[in-house]
Amino acid sequence: MDNWLASLITETPTEGYDLAVKMSRVAVKLTQPDAAMRDKLRPEYAEDAEALIAVSHVVATNFATVAAANGYWRK
Repeated sequence: MDNWLASLITETPTEGYDLAVKMSRVAVKLTQPDAAMRDKLRPEYAEDAEALIAVSHVVATNFATVAAANGYWRK
């Protein structure tokens, strides 16, 4: 992959959350680079409440990292 993550610094918390989601999605793509396999597996976890909660946890962890890097957007 190219250098898609140039910085954790964002202007707003909303941009920070969007970055956290992207970080989570990129992690999945790096872990399972076969797009066809990801598409095949999607229906299984799309209806699994525990899997969806786990995804939310990963995004929240990434958002905490971005928020810390941005000083929690205190000005």
